[in-house]
Amino acid sequence: MSRTVNAEGRSRAVVGGAGTPVGALGRISSLLFAVHGQSDQLRLRSGAEQRDTLDRFGGETLADALAAYRSTHTERKEAESQLARLTESRESRAAEVVKLRSELEEIAAVDPQPREEEELSRRVEVLANVEALRAAAMNASEALASESDDPMQRDASGLVNEAAHEVERVATLDSRLGESLESLRSISFQLADVAKDLAAYASDLDEEGPGELERANERLASLNTLFRHYGTSSEEVLAHGERASNRLIELDSEEDVLGGLDERVLELRERESQLATQLSELRKEAAEALGTAVTRELRELALPDARFVASVNALETLGGHGGDEVQFLLAPHPGSEPRPIAKSASGGELSRVMLALEVVLAGADPVPTFVFDEVDSGVGGAAAIEIGRRLAQLAKTSQVIVVTHLAQVAAFATNHLRVVKDSSGGFTESSCQRLEGDARLAEMARLLSGLDTSESALDHAAELLQLRV
Repeated sequence: MSRTVNAEGRSRAVVGGAGTPVGALGRISSLLFAVHGQSDQLRLRSGAEQRDTLDRFGGETLADALAAYRSTHTERKEAESQLARLTESRESRAAEVVKLRSELEEIAAVDPQPREEEELSRRVEVLANVEALRAAAMNASEALASESDDPMQRDASGLVNEAAHEVERVATLDSRLGESLESLRSISFQLADVAKDLAAYASDLDEEGPGELERANERLASLNTLFRHYGTSSEEVLAHGERASNRLIELDSEEDVLGGLDERVLELRERESQLATQLSELRKEAAEALGTAVTRELRELALPDARFVASVNALETLGGHGGDEVQFLLAPHPGSEPRPIAKSASGGELSRVMLALEVVLAGADPVPTFVFDEVDSGVGGAAAIEIGRRLAQLAKTSQVIVVTHLAQVAAFATNHLRVVKDSSGGFTESSCQRLEGDARLAEMARLLSGLDTSESALDHAAELLQLRV
């Protein structure tokens, strides 16, 4: 795993030779490394960090219980949110139902048919001009085939018949007139048919009086009223009615959902409460075991009389992590009452509590590599030696990398690297040098006294290095 940052500030993360998002690099590395620095001592004062530490110690059983609780908690909050939303909008939904039903009743009362307004408009036009249409039809019929007794009345049929008679009289003299004769006879029949149709049309108009025109206008007015409210045509009005009907079904289903949500929320609250109780019991069991284990580790870290307590107390309301407040307490001296570590522990004690917790957690949730950045801050003397010894013990099961300025801690390492900064080239360059033999001894002496050639410092450094053996 690697991450490079170029001069322009852009970075590139690589895992196994393949490019990887930086976020993914962080998630993968969290499974392989546990990095602790001085800032972790501040995080250890946080109640959330203490709760997460206890949950981590609780192992898979507690993790499964927490996951089940969180799932139910999230579902309950979503159901309550939906219930509140539907409840708040109940009045507006009721008003919408009344409005939609009124619209549907109005449309149903008229019962428009597709493209009906076009036929009605044509019908009104006819009825409004019925006298002119009747007169024209009768006059045309008379012109084609008159029924008058007046011998002077001449119509188209009579003229065609006269023409046919004249052609028929001489057709035997010239066969070419036969075709013309047939055409005249066909025209005569057609004129009779047209005259008959016009007479029937005029007769039908006699039956369509003013009452029919009034009814057509009233129907068209009813349709126009719908068009002003719901669309510009009968098709649009019918489409609006369909949408309104579908919305009514949707609103009715929301009322059904509302009733079901009430029951669902009650079920989820009960389930959430049960899971929270189960989670609390598991946390209390884990807290007792954690307190015993950390107290034992603190004795190995030169705090023989200290007592560590993980307290689990009930909160008034359930949250995303359950209904517990987790608090780490420390009684540093015999007879003293356990108090929150943020108030009762010094910087050196806090460092040792953090290391003790990490050692204990390593047994419950092992991590391949630990990195401690000045975890020994605020510690010196015998306490520093015990920290070094405990780190060496932890290194038997995991890789442990320690950044330290204390020779008492460094003495227990199996491999020493010195970080060197060089600014001679006009810029600062950092590098690592592996120390062995005399170089290692000299660096230990420098850490002890600031002098890497002092005989007493070198003797003291050699004595510290014997502690690891």
